[in-house]
Amino acid sequence: MSEAYIVGAVRSPVGKNRGSLSAVHPVDLGAHVLRALMDRTGVDPGSVDDVIFGCVSPVGAQAFNIARNSWLSAGLPESVPGTTIDRQCGSSQQAIHFAAQAVQSGSQDLVVAGGVEVMSRVPIGSTASLGMEAGMGNPLESDGWLDRFGDQQMDQFRGAELIAERWDISRKEMELFALSSHERAAAAISAGLFTQEISPYGEVTTDQGPRPGGTPEKLAGLDLLAPGGRLTAALASQISDGAAALLIASGRAVAEHGLTPLARIHTMAVVGSDPVMMLTGPIPATIAVLKKSGLALEEIDHIEINEAFAPVVLAWQRETGADAAKVNPLGGALSLGHPLGATGARLMTTMVHQLMRTGGRYGLQLMCEGGGMANATIVERM
Repeated sequence: MSEAYIVGAVRSPVGKNRGSLSAVHPVDLGAHVLRALMDRTGVDPGSVDDVIFGCVSPVGAQAFNIARNSWLSAGLPESVPGTTIDRQCGSSQQAIHFAAQAVQSGSQDLVVAGGVEVMSRVPIGSTASLGMEAGMGNPLESDGWLDRFGDQQMDQFRGAELIAERWDISRKEMELFALSSHERAAAAISAGLFTQEISPYGEVTTDQGPRPGGTPEKLAGLDLLAPGGRLTAALASQISDGAAALLIASGRAVAEHGLTPLARIHTMAVVGSDPVMMLTGPIPATIAVLKKSGLALEEIDHIEINEAFAPVVLAWQRETGADAAKVNPLGGALSLGHPLGATGARLMTTMVHQLMRTGGRYGLQLMCEGGGMANATIVERM
């Protein structure tokens, strides 16, 4: 089996809801990171075998295969195909998996993997809500679905509340975690730790989500998202706009194009989990990917687990016993934002650059996903 190497990784800044990237067409944002990736790697774009992008809401400006549209809008060769995939929040992490698998199989040598989402323009859930408004039906009202799950509430907000309840994670504990995420992100920005991985979009040069200076008192004063619940808006990932792209190469392509590997894809896993609780998948995904890799969690130097909601990470830490100092050391989605289809590629871009900066060897990335799934990826710095 051929090795799959990450030879380039770049992202846009992450814009906040209705922020500086909200007026950008999603295709243009996707095109931006694709051009930056080609420029940084120096690869002849015509040598790319495929472009795989994640996008969770492929409707409106994000419809008609945004991977292909972004590539063409970037002025890149028509001979290169593209496809868009949806594994919910793990879409662009799955794009990385598909790209690596194509390279490892020997069928392709250079594959772009990434994702884009402009949530300010195309809100989460638009594909379902607009379809239902047009009389196209509810995706969760099939006979088989109703026989199995009934008409109970099935969404990430309920799932996060159920996790907080099951693991008895207090609102105060979650709020302290959220404050820490903002502090870590703000410190990373202040230290310029994201500068190398970001390709500025016009005058937008850095992530807009972090809000330093928060206090426990401020967070304690926020309204609950649901009566009798534990979550507030501060304990959920931010609505965001962003894009990211990586170039995955075979050993043959590395030699032929004179590329310098940043990391190799060490091990990949994807699992299903309870679709009602929905967001617990990173727990079994961690077990699965470590078993396949032959590594122990203690050998992992850097962990990125998406902060979809504070209880997702805290429950995972309780179950795995992971060293908190290794987890999201530069902040996470609570502070940096969660542009859905782009987040997996954004996390991988950040993790690879941080491993290069610190000299760490192994990185683990985890993503909870709608419908009860999770991707896990281990990379090894070269």
